[in-house]
This record gives sequence, C-alpha cells and structure tokens, in this order.
Amino acid sequence: MADRTFLDWPFFELRHKELALALDEWAGQELKNVDHADTDGACRDLVGMMGRDGWLRHSGAEGDEVLDVRTLCLIRETLARHDGLADFSFAMQGLGTGAISLFGSDEQKAEWLPKTRSGQAISAFALTEPQSGSDVANSTMTAKADGNGYVLDGRKTWISNGGIADVYTVFARTGEAPGAKGLSAFIVPADTPGLKVEERLEVMAPHPLATLHFDGVKLPGSALLGEAGRGFAIAMSVLDVFRSTVAAAALGFARRALDEALLRVTSRQVQGAALSELQLVQGHIADMALDVDAAALLVYRAAWTKDSGAPRVTREAAMAKLFATDQAQKVIDTAVQLHGGDGVRNGEAVERLYREIRALRIYEGASDVQRVVIARQTLGAMT
Repeated sequence: MADRTFLDWPFFELRHKELALALDEWAGQELKNVDHADTDGACRDLVGMMGRDGWLRHSGAEGDEVLDVRTLCLIRETLARHDGLADFSFAMQGLGTGAISLFGSDEQKAEWLPKTRSGQAISAFALTEPQSGSDVANSTMTAKADGNGYVLDGRKTWISNGGIADVYTVFARTGEAPGAKGLSAFIVPADTPGLKVEERLEVMAPHPLATLHFDGVKLPGSALLGEAGRGFAIAMSVLDVFRSTVAAAALGFARRALDEALLRVTSRQVQGAALSELQLVQGHIADMALDVDAAALLVYRAAWTKDSGAPRVTREAAMAKLFATDQAQKVIDTAVQLHGGDGVRNGEAVERLYREIRALRIYEGASDVQRVVIARQTLGAMT
C-alpha cells in the first residue's frame, strides 16, 4: 500500500485528504478494467468515466470557483500511481481548458467548461511548434485580423490529445509587438474548417499526440481568449499552475515504483534470505524513500504557495518539476534494477513506469529549461 502519511502534512486541509482517499479507492476499482490496447479509445473511456463520477469537475473553474492546485496535484499523483493514461487524460482536461478557466469570458466558460468537466468534450493545449518548443516567443503561427475575426495559418506539433480533442486552446502570432508580446490565445473547436490532423505521433509510452495544420482557419472575434497580444502571459500563467501537477504525476510514478520495489525485495529469496536483508538493497530503498519524500515536499510547497494567494510560483513550480521528474527517473530505474530480468519484461509495472516517466522530463519545460528558470529567479531576487 502506498504511503499516505503525507496527507497529514500541514499543506493540506481535511477536504484534500478525503478527496485523495476517495480517489484512491475509486481508481483501485475502476482503472483496473480499462483496455489500453486502443489508446484513443482508452482515453475517451477514461475521460467519460472521470466525468461521470465527478473527478473532472476539479479540472476547471466555473463562476466564482478557483483552480485549487493542491487538489490538482493530489489527483494527478493518485491517478499516476494507478494508471499513467488516466493521469494523462485528467491532466489534459485541465491544461486544455486552463486558459478558459483563468482568462475566459463568462460566455466562453459557459460554452466549454460544463462539457469538459462532465467528460462530454475532450480538450487540448496547442502551444508547441516544429521550431519552437520551450522557446514560446519564437512561435510563427499567425492569426491575422479579418473583419471582426481572425484567420489562423501554421502548424502545431506534439499536441497531447491531438486527433481526439473536441476543442483546442491555440496560441498564434497576432503581431502587436515582436517576440513574446505579439502572441494571442484562441479557442478553436476541432471541427473548424481548415484544421487538419497532419500526423499522429507514436511514442514509447502510447498517448494521443499529433501535428496539427491550420490552413486558413477562420474564427470569430469571440474566439479570442483574454486580450490580443497577451497570449504569452496567458500561456505562462496556465503553465505556472499546471507545471506543479507534472511534478505530482512524477511523484505518483515514483511512489508506485517504490511500492513495487518493496514487494520485490521482501518476497524475493537470495541464498535463503529475503533480498531486503542485503545492506546494499537497504541502501537503495533508503535513497528511493528519501527522493520520494523530498519531491513531495517540493510539489506540495509549490501547490500550497499558489493556493495561498501567490500571484506566481514560477520558481517553486520549476523546482518541483525539475526535482520530482529527475528523481522519479532515478527511483524507477532503481526499481527496475531490483527486479532483475523481470524489470525489463514487457507488461511489468516497473517496465511501464520506465517508459512513462521519460517524457515528463521534457514536456511543459524540459529539465535544463527549469534550471535556467530557477537560476534567473534566484539571481533576480538579488537585484
């Protein structure tokens, strides 16, 4: 059983603990029957299940609600511990409509959030381009004014839920100023003429990913999210919230790896004694437990800080994502090693975790980018 003592840390309120325990029980019952043979179908089923049973209501904020980052992190950690694709499906509902929750008009929220929070619509966040990943300011996709609306042209790639989403939050250059100050955000329904799935992208841990082609996509003025020219700030604000949740997902993967390692070393016999009796193995277990707890402290510090009213948690979120994802990679690798040959057997839990964790050190800001962010924030505090 995964450690639950962290739920008594002062970062959390009673409602957080109750939610985490309820979700853990739900996931243990519901997620074991999900068929992963068809990745797209599994994601649709997962979104439907989580919408039906109320978990997706936490993915967006309607009316006077606010996004509770501790809740988002607890949900992602719990789902990731049980099923990486379930975590992915929940996360994309939140990230895909994060800009709508934070910056959408009342009309935009009313149109899309009830659908995504109920699982009736799948959402996606379209920011990355072929020549601009972490360098968002270098985006070249255009949104040219056309009467009272806009026309979008260009490509987006590595878009999670690409090909199965019903709505995309898209960032394009409207040209108010060069660089980061000339981007805007738009809501683009998937069935808008001119929007095509150019390529589906296959990766080592299967997820719905695609390159999208926007060819003369006409949008009404009401599709603009927030103010024109504020797209970069909108994107960074959304990532400021959801970057901590990536760290939480990595934490969930790491917890599962530690659990699997504990089962292995206490049940595996070597020369008449449990593998756990070896001091070298005990040293590995100690390091894994330390990395898990240290990551959890950074994750929930960032989440608590944001929920406590901090306008930005750029430094805290970057630290959480960098440390949690990098250390989860180490924890999972150690779990594979402790499993021996079974650790690389297709279908084993630790083998799946080994493939799942790698992408988290890249998306929503690669590890080296997080180091740059942390350094700049730390140096900036001295001026």
